[in-house]
Amino acid sequence: MLWHVVVRARRSQCLGQVIVATTRESGDDPVVEFCQTVGFPCYRGNTNDVLDRYYQAAKRFNAQTIVRLTADCPLIDPGEIDRTIRAFFNANVDFAANRLPPPLKRTTPIGMDCEVVSRSALTRAWREATAPYAREHVMPYLYEQAGRFNTLLVNHDPDLGHLRLTVDTPEDLTLIRKIFSEFNRDDDFSLKEVLYLLEKEPALLSINAQVAHKGYLDVDQRT
Repeated sequence: MLWHVVVRARRSQCLGQVIVATTRESGDDPVVEFCQTVGFPCYRGNTNDVLDRYYQAAKRFNAQTIVRLTADCPLIDPGEIDRTIRAFFNANVDFAANRLPPPLKRTTPIGMDCEVVSRSALTRAWREATAPYAREHVMPYLYEQAGRFNTLLVNHDPDLGHLRLTVDTPEDLTLIRKIFSEFNRDDDFSLKEVLYLLEKEPALLSINAQVAHKGYLDVDQRT
């Protein structure tokens, strides 16, 4: 799944380098070994303070604009990444995302999430954010208080916020595997092609229809 995320992200026309930011936990040793084997740049950082992990990775690789993608999104579409990045630069903001939590309405499918932030804004969030959820979920400090930063929500037209194309549960994984099988396990297909498949076979969406998405205020109870 990690391979799909990185390879698909690398097809973006706007991204420079794609970095895998994992933890120092021994349980993530296989992630690092895999990255070394296939040649993916990798950074190891704090387990629960993911904001610190992102900040330190940005420093290590001298990234001036940081794009956050999550490793549970193996269908991430490079076109959706580019759309969000271009909107960020065109609007000259501190932070842009193609989805934000309630009360704002999601219009981008779950599994296509992309967040873009300037290095200076990320640094300020790293210095100022103290709430555990803000440290774990990386970006809340940038968007949860109006006026703190100049932010942009990049909506999707048509509204596809009801679609769940991520992998958090066994049901999600079953759906994603079925989608890949429909493309003969070829990795190079677009969100548009996935939407066409789901239109032809709407029963696929029933596989994970009952899964509730985790909110940005949730904190890993293992902390």
